[in-house]
Amino acid sequence: MCAGAGGRRAPEAGGKPDSAVVRDALGVGVAVGLSGFAFGVTSAGGGLTLLQTCALSLLVFTGASQFALVGALAAGGNPLTAAAGAFFLGVRNTFYGLRLSQLLALPRAVRPFAAQWVIDETAAVTLAQPTRRAARIGFTVTGLTLYLLWNLTTLLGALGAKAIGDTDAWGLDAAGPAVFLALLAPMLKTTTERAVAAFAVLLGLGLLPVLPAGVPVLAAALAAPIVLYVEGRRQSGARNDAPEEGSYDAQEEDR
Repeated sequence: MCAGAGGRRAPEAGGKPDSAVVRDALGVGVAVGLSGFAFGVTSAGGGLTLLQTCALSLLVFTGASQFALVGALAAGGNPLTAAAGAFFLGVRNTFYGLRLSQLLALPRAVRPFAAQWVIDETAAVTLAQPTRRAARIGFTVTGLTLYLLWNLTTLLGALGAKAIGDTDAWGLDAAGPAVFLALLAPMLKTTTERAVAAFAVLLGLGLLPVLPAGVPVLAAALAAPIVLYVEGRRQSGARNDAPEEGSYDAQEEDR
């Protein structure tokens, strides 16, 4: 591979320029990173201290899980139940990691640090790239930009919550769910995925009046296996109803 004019590195065969990858990664990192302000305000408004709020963003760094945790705590939920709900939401990052580890093929010494950046946004940008070089650039730029901005805006949001006063009066308690839905919606591309999301919402909202805070989030996780089971039964029934290959020809010969 040779450098192009002006010292720019030429893209790999079938790839795209590094500048295009960086531009896309920065766009995602900046757009999502700014929503850390909403988390900082929500967390501080829910009763967490400045240190606890910032520690969550620094150490946990999974937006949906962080919002779920502080939301459950603010609603008076048991800390263990709130942590369990956040944990199950964060489990999805494990599956991202399995795919990204093969795609990025990073050195062993780097992998523990890169694991901190394995989230929805970095996975989406990385998997969209056509080459390993572009994938590494996309992952690094998205992860670094998002991590820095998310933590900075978390700090600003937590500090600003004191000046705002009652966050519920401003409707900022809805900021967490709104950000999460904005991140989730583009990922629902198939009918099955939309059915799982819709059923999870129905389960979560329907169980709110009867279960302690934080538990409806755990119960909503049942939506995936239930929908997949029903879908599997439907497909199995469709296959059984379809005429077996050769049966139509045999019936014609009998005639």
